[in-house]
Amino acid sequence: MGAIVGPGAARYPGAAYSGAQGMNAAVRAVVRMGIYVGAKVYFIYEGYQGMVDGGSNIVEADWESVSSILQVGGTIIGSARCKDFRSREGRLKAAANLIQLGITNLCVIGGDGSLTGANIFRREWSGLLEELAKDGKIDKEAVQRHGHLNVVGMVGSIDNDFCGTDMTIGTDSALHRIMEVVDAIMTTAQSHQRTFVLEVMGRHCGYLALVSALACGADWVFLPESPPEEGWQEDMCIKLSENRARKKRLNIIIVAEGAIDTQNKPITSEQIKEVGVHPSPGTCLERGSVNRGGTPSAFDRILASRMGVEAVVALLQATPETPACVVSLSGNQAVRLPLMECVQMTQDVQKAMDEGRFKEAVKLRGSLCPSGLECASRLRLQLNGRELRQTNCNVGVVNVGAPAAGMNAAVRAAVRVGISDGHKMFAVYDGFEGFAKGNIKEIGWADVGGWTGQGGSILGTKRTLPGKYLEDIAAQMRAHRINALLIIGGFEAYLGLLELSAAREKHEEFCVPMVMVPATVSNNVPGSDFSIGADTALNTITDTCDRIKQSASGTKRRVFIIETMGGFCGYLANMGALAAGADAAYIFEEPFDIRDLQVRRRLPGVPRNESCSENYTTDFIYQLYSEEGRGVFDCRKNVLGHMQQGGAPSPFDRNFGTKISARAMQWISSKLKESLGKGKRFVSDDSICVLGISKRNLVFQPVAELKKETDFEHRIPKEQWWLKLRPLMKILAKYKASFEVSEAGQLEPVQHRGPEEPAAI
Repeated sequence: MGAIVGPGAARYPGAAYSGAQGMNAAVRAVVRMGIYVGAKVYFIYEGYQGMVDGGSNIVEADWESVSSILQVGGTIIGSARCKDFRSREGRLKAAANLIQLGITNLCVIGGDGSLTGANIFRREWSGLLEELAKDGKIDKEAVQRHGHLNVVGMVGSIDNDFCGTDMTIGTDSALHRIMEVVDAIMTTAQSHQRTFVLEVMGRHCGYLALVSALACGADWVFLPESPPEEGWQEDMCIKLSENRARKKRLNIIIVAEGAIDTQNKPITSEQIKEVGVHPSPGTCLERGSVNRGGTPSAFDRILASRMGVEAVVALLQATPETPACVVSLSGNQAVRLPLMECVQMTQDVQKAMDEGRFKEAVKLRGSLCPSGLECASRLRLQLNGRELRQTNCNVGVVNVGAPAAGMNAAVRAAVRVGISDGHKMFAVYDGFEGFAKGNIKEIGWADVGGWTGQGGSILGTKRTLPGKYLEDIAAQMRAHRINALLIIGGFEAYLGLLELSAAREKHEEFCVPMVMVPATVSNNVPGSDFSIGADTALNTITDTCDRIKQSASGTKRRVFIIETMGGFCGYLANMGALAAGADAAYIFEEPFDIRDLQVRRRLPGVPRNESCSENYTTDFIYQLYSEEGRGVFDCRKNVLGHMQQGGAPSPFDRNFGTKISARAMQWISSKLKESLGKGKRFVSDDSICVLGISKRNLVFQPVAELKKETDFEHRIPKEQWWLKLRPLMKILAKYKASFEVSEAGQLEPVQHRGPEEPAAI
């Protein structure tokens, strides 16, 4: 038997915790997976205080206890401060309450304080039981039968301040709240020529501040782990004045609530406002607990669901010799790490900061890798011509395929990193067709200002392949002396890269470094687990499903068929179903028949991939449900269409697009440096690549090697990682399925990421 404890109650150390968006998804996953494997699952309300008080605070959960909670922020099992649990006497009461119900497996959702308290409780467990038996409160058989307590932790914290995991539950949703505010103030600030100082949460960790700065193109950012150098006040004023001189009407400064200077003295938003008021009027905004509020993002719901299921499996596999573990995210993989090693590393970060060892603190933090800080600095600080070492290299940037939210953030990052590296950057308008027609012009630093938050493709994009324009494109590359090419796009960009690679023998102009960054809502590009734009589309689907649930809540007798994009790739349908808690999702990768269309539980929304079946179309399923459900339920259909491609990019897509494009430009610069003054022709396979996330790493893969991994007929990779999550969606919807657990299925050592790895991308 197992129990779920809410967040932040122990304070071992750490402040009380108010809950994070996505925690209810974790609670739902633990309850349903536990019941699925035949265990009894109990809620422990109000954190450790409920465990100490017992009684009505410990209640058995059933399947329906966690229905309709995915879209609810916070946590339904509550949280409370608990001084009692800090004493042995309090833990003795808690042990007695658990033993009464036979609970020997504990899943704790919270921060490092809650998890530390759980580990202390676990270590003392056998001694606590012996003391209870000695006092006559339990018998000796109970001591033998329940002699070991298994503990698994999940980290719920919007600050992303726990070492060992790339992302904690709630962080992505908090970024959504921050970006909503930033996007809302953009037009106002530009109208009045103002500087906005935005304070975000992060008492000991600057992750929210750093990623917010990257995602909105902030002019300055203040973090606890990386304080500004002495004299920052003057430097900032100069920067703001230079921006005004360049006719920039808006300046944004992001400050973490725990920002400090090199002497460990606080830097407050009011202090920054007073410094910045001289070059331009300033306004302070403090986000506070609003960061915690609102509906969880699709990313947080999926992350929490994965973590919850993995936690139950870890408890089932635990032995008396297994140390307490925490379920973490490494790249795109769920892993189990020793709980106390992660807690110790988290505490070491704070110790390093207190002692002024800030570079070490950044390295230990993981989610704030040095390359992330360098990227933020390079994108906001424009060097003057005398500081730049010119390479005399020209780099082209082109968007290809359908528009995807986040493309503009990727272009901005490429342009600014390229200029910082001394290259001239050229924008190619309207894809390969525009390339052939000569729609090319040099693009400068200021030209891409404010692009991160804009959807679509400002450069314009078309699906046209380069095959019939090879002569003209080669002529344009020769005329503009293009020395390297960055292609941002979807499957058409991938096919175009293959065609350019094949044309190298005939056209020496194509013998230059070329790299593709995947950007498509379909998430179907070989060589990458994620594509720019897919997260924004997934949030659109999730929001639609939430609204449909609300619409159908008054009548309980209605089913909606929701058609998603993706071509033959079922990523959006499957992951949308997981994030929205749908009963089923119909996709091409898993053939289905008429029996699979039976409405089992009549949940309101059922996602269907647009090309999942030639015969079982959206109209067919709608007509089938309408006819067969007559008198029992009715049916509606909702084709989302191009809504999934539009709108402002999600924080994930802005951050992902920025980081991956910056990394692509670094690769281009390193290749060009190899050939500097040598007139080198690039003809090897490793000079024309796709850059993407593969499991835990950011990898450059030669496009020639990816051909064998591609299903060209259906425009999808032959192997797709997200299909491993298909059983998870089914289990949580009460289907029978076998779920593949974490890759290793056992504890892994805590490792530091290298400087080039995409920590928390």
